[in-house]
Amino acid sequence: MRLALFQPDIPQNLGAAMRLSACFGVFLDVIEPCAFPVSDKSLKRAALDYGPKARIARHDGWEAFLADPARREGRLVLFTTKAAIRLDLARLKPGDTLLFGQESAGVPDHVHAKAQVCVRIPMAPDARSLNLSVSAGIALFEGLRQTGGWPEGAL
Repeated sequence: MRLALFQPDIPQNLGAAMRLSACFGVFLDVIEPCAFPVSDKSLKRAALDYGPKARIARHDGWEAFLADPARREGRLVLFTTKAAIRLDLARLKPGDTLLFGQESAGVPDHVHAKAQVCVRIPMAPDARSLNLSVSAGIALFEGLRQTGGWPEGAL
C-alpha cells in the first residue's frame, strides 16, 4: 500500500504524512509542484526525526507519477468528500495507492478521471472536510487493517 499527496499546499501536512510513512512502513508519493519549498522548516518540524525513516518518492508532476513503475501494482484510490463509497464499505487491496488532493482545491478533473476507486471518510452532515494528514492517517490505518499490511515486527 502507498500514500500519495497531489501538490500539497501545507508543509505541516506533508511532514505529518512523512511520519505516517515512517511509522507504518509505506511509501509516500509526493506529486509536485508543492506550494512551498520542500526544505521548509515547518515541514521538518512536523516530521520531527522521522523524516529520514520515511520512504518518499518525489514526482515532477502527475504524468511522472503515473509513469512510475513502482506505483503501478494496484489501483489508484482517490479520497474525496464527493465519493459515493464510504471508507468502511470500501475493499482496499495491498497494492493500492491512496491518493489525496490539495488542501485548498482537491484534485482537478483529469486526476479524478484516472482513479479506479473513489472513497470518502464518513463525517457529520454539517462538516465540510477533515485535515489532510488526519484523513491520510485514517485511510492508511483502515487500508492496513483490511489487508494485514502492518510493518514487520509491529507491536
